[in-house]
Amino acid sequence: MASQVRVLVIQHEDDCPVGMIEPWLEEAGVGVDILRAHDGQAVPATLTEHDGLVVLGGEMGAQDDAQHHWLAPTRALIASTVAAGLPFLGVCLGHQLGAVALGGAVRRNPRGPLHRLAPLRLTDEGRTDPLTAHTSADTTVLHWNNDVVVELPPGATLLAEAPDGSVQAARFGPRGWGVQFHPEVDPDIVAGWSPGADRDAELVQIEEFRRRETELHRAWARLVRRFGRVVTGG
Repeated sequence: MASQVRVLVIQHEDDCPVGMIEPWLEEAGVGVDILRAHDGQAVPATLTEHDGLVVLGGEMGAQDDAQHHWLAPTRALIASTVAAGLPFLGVCLGHQLGAVALGGAVRRNPRGPLHRLAPLRLTDEGRTDPLTAHTSADTTVLHWNNDVVVELPPGATLLAEAPDGSVQAARFGPRGWGVQFHPEVDPDIVAGWSPGADRDAELVQIEEFRRRETELHRAWARLVRRFGRVVTGG
């Protein structure tokens, strides 16, 4: 797509690709450039050639800098992007990186991993937020995370709370958001992820995802396209 408005997407591992975010953003008029940080591509200090930033998920922790050298510059880029008022969307690990970059905290979920489909439980603020307000009351999302945001950054707003009480979505700035769930995936992507402690239960969730894929993707596409309209100024 020889486009106009473009976002930079930071990918952390081969098993966590951009997935459906790319076609859904393109439908909203936004081009996508993928930076594969795990393959050695350098993370810029600021967004100079892009109109927005998306940071994807990954199995590593948000502060595993010793093993993954690009995490610190990614956090710095998130901080500069949000400070500049440019659009930012963090997905799972990207959400956690955003929280840490802006002064919040992330820890292992004390209630254990959350690897399943779950209702999107919007707060009052989430029902009026520019990104999440257009999601329906019965939206289901996919969680696949071991860590959670335990302290939101100063000035951040809780937009949704997961069934276990953890942060499900947050607004970090006027045009900056993080979601703990995965709106980008299809069932094949999830099936390729490392199994957790209860692989049988996870397989049940993946099969339910396959049965409901059209319904779920319809809801997730609305969210991603909405972010695309924020990027284009629509």
